[in-house]
Amino acid sequence: MIEKIPPHRRLPLAAFVIPQVVLLLWWAAFYPGAMSYDSIAYVWHVTSDHWMSNHSVVYDSMVWLSLNTTGDLWALTLLQTIAMSATIAYTCVMLRDFGVRARWSLPAAAAVVLLPSTGSFVVFVWKDVPYTIGALLAFAATGRLVARRLRGRSQARDRAFYREMGLLFLGCLAMGVFRTNGLLVMIFAVPVLLFTLPKVRRWILAATIVPVVISALLQTVVYPAVGIQTPTKDQVYAMQYADIAVAYGKAPQTFSRHDLAIMKKVAPLSHWGGAAATCYAADPTMAKPMNRPEAARLNSQLLDIWAEVAKRTPNILISTRLCRSHIAWAIWPGPASQDGYTLISDPVTPKNLFGWADWNQDIKHSKYLPVLKMRPVSAKLHTAALLAFKASKVSQLDWLFYRGAVWCYASYAIVLLMVRKRRQRGLWAMAAFTVGLQLCVLAANPAPLFRYMVAPMFIGFFFLPLLTVRTRLTMGPDTTRPRPVPAPQPAPELPGQDNKPLASSTA
Repeated sequence: MIEKIPPHRRLPLAAFVIPQVVLLLWWAAFYPGAMSYDSIAYVWHVTSDHWMSNHSVVYDSMVWLSLNTTGDLWALTLLQTIAMSATIAYTCVMLRDFGVRARWSLPAAAAVVLLPSTGSFVVFVWKDVPYTIGALLAFAATGRLVARRLRGRSQARDRAFYREMGLLFLGCLAMGVFRTNGLLVMIFAVPVLLFTLPKVRRWILAATIVPVVISALLQTVVYPAVGIQTPTKDQVYAMQYADIAVAYGKAPQTFSRHDLAIMKKVAPLSHWGGAAATCYAADPTMAKPMNRPEAARLNSQLLDIWAEVAKRTPNILISTRLCRSHIAWAIWPGPASQDGYTLISDPVTPKNLFGWADWNQDIKHSKYLPVLKMRPVSAKLHTAALLAFKASKVSQLDWLFYRGAVWCYASYAIVLLMVRKRRQRGLWAMAAFTVGLQLCVLAANPAPLFRYMVAPMFIGFFFLPLLTVRTRLTMGPDTTRPRPVPAPQPAPELPGQDNKPLASSTA
């Protein structure tokens, strides 16, 4: 049977089937899909006519489509497993371009979905799943472009080139439309790509900046035009409010009476300088007794206070932002007493749907309420999968299984080794999207959630097989396709000889 499959198709087929089988087990264990507070929010958006752009409208549309075609969410999560498996297969093909053998790329493809943190993540009803798929796709497409450059084919405009550029565009577009701040990834990645891939700069700009423009237009023009509600001011500027709280907690003497009078209208000063003053997360600031509607009404005055904080105590502001984004750069979690621990959503759906059924009448009486609960295909499989997930959450392994920073640093180290070994600056392009993903979270982050840095983990797994490449990729002809063998030429005719064959040669 295997002999009937063309040799160049065997690796992508195996790299698709292996992760797909594993992901189907996670899918069956947590059928119709693992959920979180955000998952219920998506359902509320699309079933009660409360479409909002504070989450991905594109992903909300996918939730709506799944509910209205199947009456359930299983089609959406199943599609996520297929898309991830296909992207993993494409990534393994990229590794083959660098000379990585299947014996090394296939274990990486299996490991990334076997690990409970990353494997179960794919079957969550979360916009972060297609966002991560897009990031991995963009990384793989970039890798294939780098491999072309190392073979001296950067200027060739063949079908493979247009395919890689198209997939790079698709990966960037997915990051832009599935996360509201996803366009920052491309903005940070573009300088790296332009510097390292000079002969395709115009194409790189088209494949990365056009998705940024599309995402921005959707958020600012299209969604409001069709009646989709924009985020409220207290949602947009929650991190600025949290900055004020930390500054007040550390240096209350720097606040004027006018500042304090405004702050008191929103929440007691005991809240501003107490629970809200943790630098590790913005959520405690926005929790009760914070009057969020009043904060939205007084938003411009609160932003004036924030601007004064930035002028008076810039050191506190910078320290606060670095602290709140520590999931992006710190290997170890922060103190649990200050909400600095890694926030991980368990694949368990409580009866009150993470509190939604306690206060939201649309959800409490929704006709889709029966499908918003886990119905595993096999109770034993569910028990085993949940046990594996809980076992992976031991605190000693948190840095490895649930924090993407260590995978970023490992990726950079591998790229550095490759550059030093082959002396080709184009290899730095391999790290472009890891840099973009890390800086995106570093720039603006509300809390130390595991899912914000899971994309660098997926990418990091596929950096590891590159350590096995021993041959030097040099500038030269493309070796990925067999070269045609020239037809034999007749021997030159010698002077004084005719061309008639000898009699003995025809006997």
